[in-house]
Amino acid sequence: MPLLATKSLPRRTVLRGLGVTLSLPLLDAMFPAGLRAQTKRVRRFQTFYVPNGMAMEYWLPSGAGRDFTLSPILEPLAPFRNQVTVLSGLKANWNYIHAGASGSFLTGTTRGGRNEVEIIADVSIDQLLARHFAKETQVASIELAMDPPNNAGACTGNLSCVYTHTLCWRSPTQPLPMEHNPRAVFEKLFGDSGSTERAAREARLRQHRSILDSVADKLARLRRELGPYDVTKVDQYTESVRDVERRIQKAEEQRDVELPTIEQPQGVPPVFEDHLALMLDLQRLALQSDLTRVISFMIGKEQSARPYPQIGVPEAHHPLSHHSNRPELVAHMSKINRYHVELFAGYLAKLKATPDGDGSLLDNMTILYGSGISNSNAHSGDNLPILLVGGGAGTLRGGQYLAFADKPPMANLLVTLMDKLGVPVERIGGSTGKLAIDTLPGV
Repeated sequence: MPLLATKSLPRRTVLRGLGVTLSLPLLDAMFPAGLRAQTKRVRRFQTFYVPNGMAMEYWLPSGAGRDFTLSPILEPLAPFRNQVTVLSGLKANWNYIHAGASGSFLTGTTRGGRNEVEIIADVSIDQLLARHFAKETQVASIELAMDPPNNAGACTGNLSCVYTHTLCWRSPTQPLPMEHNPRAVFEKLFGDSGSTERAAREARLRQHRSILDSVADKLARLRRELGPYDVTKVDQYTESVRDVERRIQKAEEQRDVELPTIEQPQGVPPVFEDHLALMLDLQRLALQSDLTRVISFMIGKEQSARPYPQIGVPEAHHPLSHHSNRPELVAHMSKINRYHVELFAGYLAKLKATPDGDGSLLDNMTILYGSGISNSNAHSGDNLPILLVGGGAGTLRGGQYLAFADKPPMANLLVTLMDKLGVPVERIGGSTGKLAIDTLPGV
């Protein structure tokens, strides 16, 4: 009988190697015999932000309540319908072109700076959650994006670029940068010191040692002590870690060959989909190993000019979003919106396939998907395109479309989410109360 069959493994067990720390996924051996079913479910929060607004005529579902039909943009979410809540009618708290869109999305702030050097918002909910979960995880939160950060100069409306490049604020005057380099994220999650300084990363690269190679002996000993189910789970997890590491190394090897005239940041694949896949897999690994329970992710910054020729949209995203309501351009905009949802659905499928306690990661996730702009042509802050996805560890209802006619502020939803994540607060930014998302409007 394996040694750990009769005693529990500490929940935060890690394997340490040369300059690395490998956390483990949730294992049966981490629970006393017979008590697994009684274990409290772990709540996790993630934001998945999409920029430049939405083609709203292609976004909004038809019907209401539980009797609704997914729109063309939302159709890729059909396999997850029972864990999706579509919200409409919410109003941005700070609606100042692109700055207010991302600047207020998680903060609920009602105002920002008035020039490029005045930087002010409010504490974002991810950082409130990070403070709460910090005592239970190694990394309080991670802030990720597909674009390099730019926290200086003016980007929109003569305001600081910080507003369009981040969602996350540690204090009303301390915005947090979003990391776009997969290597830096990998080192932050698995490096022993947690350092992301360039010198530390380069020293690590010179070692040419795999994270898993560094802890191979300890992994082998651990496997001998685990039951068959746990051995399979550890093997699947470590294979995922090795796959991500291999893909990052391949991207680093290819960057100068494929893009000889472009100074490509180390570890960032030149192909958008390859870069995105790495970033999403890193997020899944961080959640699976309980390294963090709070993730904020921007698939694009506000004013992103990324074109999408791979789906037949050669126009740059931001200029296209100012389509002057021309039907053919709105249709192109909707293709980008749908493509983002398709990529998101692929991520959800991986979360659903990843065991977590007695369910899956998706069952225990509260994911906030959406944008801080609705009609992009007018920079409208009314009727924001918002989704809640996941089981919320039993706190989210799902399978419903909630349309609010009284234009409640987006910050009211943030207050409700804090409550469901077990960290109740009285106010977020300009909130006026909680948003009722458990009872259908009019019922």
